Amino acid sequence: MRKALTFLLLIFFIISGYAQDMRMDTYCNPLNVDYTYMIYNSHKDISYRSGADPAVVEFRGEYYMFVTRSHGYWHSTDLQNWDFIKPETWYFEGSNAPAAHNYKDSVLYVTGNPSGHMSVLYTDNPQKGDWKAVPSIINNLQDPDLFIDDDGQAYMFWGSSNKFPIRGRKLDKNKRFIADTEIVELFNLDAGKHGWERFGENHSDTVLGGYIEGPWLTKHNGKYYMQYAAPGTQFNVYGDGVYIADHPLGPYTYQKHNPVSYKPGGYMNGAGHGSTVIGPGGNYWHFATMDYSVNMTWERRLCMFPTFFDKDGIMYTDTRFGDYPRYAPSVANKHGQFRGWMLLSYNKPVTVSSSQGEFDKSALTDEIAKTSWLAAKNDDRQWVMVDLEKPADMYAIQINYADYQSDMYGRIAGLRHRYTVEGSLDGKSWFAIIDKSNSFKDTPNDYIELESPVFTRYIRYNNIEVPTPHLAMSEIRIFGLGKGKLPLKAKGFTLNRHKDRRDITISWDKQDNAQGYNIRWGIAPDKLYSSWMVYGNNSLLLKALNTDQEYYFAIEVFNENGVSELTRPEQVK
Repeated sequence: MRKALTFLLLIFFIISGYAQDMRMDTYCNPLNVDYTYMIYNSHKDISYRSGADPAVVEFRGEYYMFVTRSHGYWHSTDLQNWDFIKPETWYFEGSNAPAAHNYKDSVLYVTGNPSGHMSVLYTDNPQKGDWKAVPSIINNLQDPDLFIDDDGQAYMFWGSSNKFPIRGRKLDKNKRFIADTEIVELFNLDAGKHGWERFGENHSDTVLGGYIEGPWLTKHNGKYYMQYAAPGTQFNVYGDGVYIADHPLGPYTYQKHNPVSYKPGGYMNGAGHGSTVIGPGGNYWHFATMDYSVNMTWERRLCMFPTFFDKDGIMYTDTRFGDYPRYAPSVANKHGQFRGWMLLSYNKPVTVSSSQGEFDKSALTDEIAKTSWLAAKNDDRQWVMVDLEKPADMYAIQINYADYQSDMYGRIAGLRHRYTVEGSLDGKSWFAIIDKSNSFKDTPNDYIELESPVFTRYIRYNNIEVPTPHLAMSEIRIFGLGKGKLPLKAKGFTLNRHKDRRDITISWDKQDNAQGYNIRWGIAPDKLYSSWMVYGNNSLLLKALNTDQEYYFAIEVFNENGVSELTRPEQVK
């Protein structure tokens, strides 16, 4: 009888853990998927997991996400919860920047590799993964995008270069997708006019040119929106721009609002080289790549942002508070809105069970993805305690693990993260908040939304098991609402556009009770679609403007209690 009761309790806890994941109405970037450990560059004994260049397609009301060098792909019913599929047949384990398209009753998958050779695979059962090859497509292409128009005409677009433009050509889908002889050059970077296309961190490299890559075509209201990535995947300013045309092969016109997907500030940066898909409720979502270059330049994560077309046909994504909790795609009438939960843990005191080397505990609350804490041991006696300094309502937590000398490569079965989270008002008496002691999931960027808010001051993470040889974490991010005052509306907002019109210096008065500031700008007072989150500082050199446009700028202030009123948009000619 006692054994039966124990078994039933175990099942209850397991089901409860999974139900908690399924009930979540929010999500938080970076996306929490079981990223593959890369084999590429493993000859250098560099172990890192990565996900990049997501191609997401809808098929029979469900979704499939294909990601660079992942040895398979992911499946979801809601764009929020993803399960990895290891297909029955798979031809190109080393494929870079894959593309996919839903055509009639099959999923078409286009794979490329560093040498540029490509093929098309197809299946009518992607959950099984019995892929079949279509021979004789096109060689010497990188970063492909397959597009089939409403009239059945197929096209191939490609481009990944700091020299050559995005190009396209017709395909004959009735003859094994053999290409038409004519190649059409669509457009290239113009960094002399478009500041955001300049190479380097914060667009600061004045010597090297940027890369144009990752084309993805979306058709909306009869217009063709060709998205492209620039200037480089390893930079905080990696983003996606768009050109618009009346025909898949152009001519294309640069959209005034650009880039359309851009996240240079905050915890984890970058929002480039991705895809746009229609999700639940007919809403658009943009999937993209975030930079996490710690162990290796190509160490990356995935993100998802709500995407819109305004009344004038302008395409844009909402990246404001882009790595804070947002409403999930399945929540009706919210379309990915910022949930309003603030960061309670920023720069708060941390106590740990142990640490080693230069991997200090302060990294756990500094909102810098590329710093991390490393425990002296990896066992179930390791813990982390964050002091919020004042009691607050906790709504969610994100635990971002890190890899340190992991020596792991490829898809590895049985990886899992097990832990518990406790709360306390006095640091002495503790109560349970989250129990993942029986979890069998690999959750490298684990995000948990609580069923109801918990009023607490201290948060303690208790380690049980991580799949890596070392216990390392980039960040513990605690979201909720404090009980203090909102920040005041910003003052002293000053805009100084440089002689080089791609650059502008923005400054404002520092506010004592502020965590940070959101600089928002756009091409009209009601089109402030771009944002840059700034922590700590009260100035920003923004190098992302187009030389031939005027802009409007505003600023809002935020802290753990909420967000201030936005200042009136100011015009900069």
